[in-house]
Amino acid sequence: MPHLRYPFIVFMPSVLTLIGIPGLQPVQCWIGIPFCVMYVIAVIGNSLILGIIRYERSLHKPMYIFLAMLGATDIALSTCILPKMLGIFWFHLPEISFAACLLQMWLIHSFQAIESGILLAMALDRYVAICDPLRHTTIFSQQLLTHIGIGVTLRAAILIGPSIMLIKCRLKLYRTTVISHSYCEHMAVVKLAIEDVRINKIYGLFVAFSILGFDIIFITLSYVQIFLTVFQLPQKEARFKAFNTCIAHICVFLQFYLLAFFSFFTHRFGSHIPPYVHILLSNLYLLVPPFLNPIVYGVKTKQIRDHVLKMFFSKKHLDH
Repeated sequence: MPHLRYPFIVFMPSVLTLIGIPGLQPVQCWIGIPFCVMYVIAVIGNSLILGIIRYERSLHKPMYIFLAMLGATDIALSTCILPKMLGIFWFHLPEISFAACLLQMWLIHSFQAIESGILLAMALDRYVAICDPLRHTTIFSQQLLTHIGIGVTLRAAILIGPSIMLIKCRLKLYRTTVISHSYCEHMAVVKLAIEDVRINKIYGLFVAFSILGFDIIFITLSYVQIFLTVFQLPQKEARFKAFNTCIAHICVFLQFYLLAFFSFFTHRFGSHIPPYVHILLSNLYLLVPPFLNPIVYGVKTKQIRDHVLKMFFSKKHLDH
C-alpha cells in the first residue's frame, strides 16, 4: 500500500515548489546573471530579425519567413521559462500553482515541438532551393507557408496536450510537492506521483520520438541529398555558395538536437549523473538556441547582416 511506503501523501496538491538547481542553491543568484543576459540578447536579437523581415519586402521569401517563425518561437519559449526561473534564483519565489505548472509545461514542450517543426521546414526549403531550384517558388507558395505554420503549431498542441491530461486525470497522490527542477518539466512532475506512471512515461517517449525522431530523420535525409547535389555542381564557386547557405542551418540544427537528446536521455537513464549537471543542461537546452539563433543567422546570412549594419550605421550618420 502506498501509505506504508510514503508517510506523507499529498492528494491533488494546489501548489508546487520549484527548488531551482539542486545542489547549487547557494550560487543560484550568480547563475541567474548569465541566464538573464542570454534572455535579454535572445529577445533583442530575435525581435531585431523579426522587425527586419517584417519591414523589408525583399526578405518576404520562404527562408526568411521560416526564420521569422523561429525567432517568434524562440522569444515565446525563453519567456515561458526565464521570468519564473529568475524569480526562484533572485527573489526566492519558488511556489507555483499546480494549474500554472501544467500550463508552463504545456507551453514549453509545445514551443519545443514547434521549433523542431520549423527547423524541419527550413531543411526542406533548402533541399528544394538547391536540388530543384526551378520549382522552388511554385512549391513554397504563400499558401504552403501558412499550412506549414498552422501544421507545426497544431501538431505540437495536439501531441503535447494528452501528456498534460494524463497528469491531471490519472495522478492524484503525490509523495512530495517539491520539484527538483527550475521549471515544470514533464518527467520532473510525473516522478512526484506515487501511482503507476508507466503510461505517462510511455506517452512521453512516444511524443519525443514522434516529433524529434521524425524531424531528425527527415532533416538528415534532406541534408544528405543537399550535399550529394552540391558536390556534383561543376563550378567550385557555385558549390561554395550553396554550401555556405546551409552552414547557419546546420549549426542551429546541431545545437538544438544535440542538447535536446542529451537532456532527454539524462532525465530517463542518467541516474549516475549529478542532478545539478542535468538541470543546468536542461536550462541551457531551452536558453541557448534562442540566444544563439539570431547571432548565427545574423552573422551567416548576408541579407540580415547587411540590414542590421544599415540600421545601426545610418542611425549614426543621422546623429552626426
